[in-house]
Amino acid sequence: MPGVLSDVLAWVVIVAFAAGTLLRGRNDRVGRIVTVAAWGGFALFWLQLVPHFAFVHKSYVEGILSIAAVPASLYTGLLLWRGRSSLFVLSRAVAAMGLIYLPFETIPAIMAFGISLPAPRGVLMEIVAAQTGMLVSAFGYEPAMIVGNQGYLNTFQFFDGNHELTVSVVLACTGLGSISIFAGLIAAVEAPLRRKLKAMAVAVPIIYGLNILRTTFITIAFGKQYMQWFVQEILFLFGSSDPYMVSFFISDRIISQLLAVVVLVGITYLVVRELPELLTVIEDVLYMITGDEYNLARELGFQRESV
Repeated sequence: MPGVLSDVLAWVVIVAFAAGTLLRGRNDRVGRIVTVAAWGGFALFWLQLVPHFAFVHKSYVEGILSIAAVPASLYTGLLLWRGRSSLFVLSRAVAAMGLIYLPFETIPAIMAFGISLPAPRGVLMEIVAAQTGMLVSAFGYEPAMIVGNQGYLNTFQFFDGNHELTVSVVLACTGLGSISIFAGLIAAVEAPLRRKLKAMAVAVPIIYGLNILRTTFITIAFGKQYMQWFVQEILFLFGSSDPYMVSFFISDRIISQLLAVVVLVGITYLVVRELPELLTVIEDVLYMITGDEYNLARELGFQRESV
């Protein structure tokens, strides 16, 4: 996240989504107005993230997605205002996603009554870094584990000759974002708790496990400089002048992020098999893209409860 103002905006938007969900139970019109306003705030949130993803993070995938999220959010709000009530499911999902993700993103370490509570993000990053380190060692590599720029034991130290190479496990490397998305969607739909828990049991372990493999792959590929391919072209593509970063850009920004899209589609299919009610969200997304109505449950032969 770019900073404090972005964090504040994120909380305001998520609280607005949650408030819209609660208010709808008492007054549909008021709940709809608040939720539509939340979608407008969501568009603003993604807009201010575009420079961060595109120029600081140097991620074309995330940059393009954040740009696309701006008109998508505004259009969702417009459709909801015009009466497409099924979008309340997606709205509830966004509220749940934010309530899961934002505490890790925004809550700092706290000292109160002589008790020190670590920042949730630090705890999660160090756990993922430790597990990544175990797998890196299993593959025969032994980088030093050092304290990174954020003050956590989450950074691997390699050397290429006398040149130090460090790669850190940050919050975006923990799989929390993808877990929050699926957990939010699962929480938002109306379905028996048993099937929701089964869907969660499918999504979370797969995401977490594959993410550890991803961080291990990136750590080794970058630390050992195994992907120094098309150096000048990659540096130009990502606006960098550091040739040591080429292996990182290829392993993380290209291979891992593109594979992540494929993996998330596969996980979505597995989750939908357990929780067909999620098809409501997919149908709404397809409607926004194509303008056509879909009944995926009927086409796929799934049974779901009405929303």
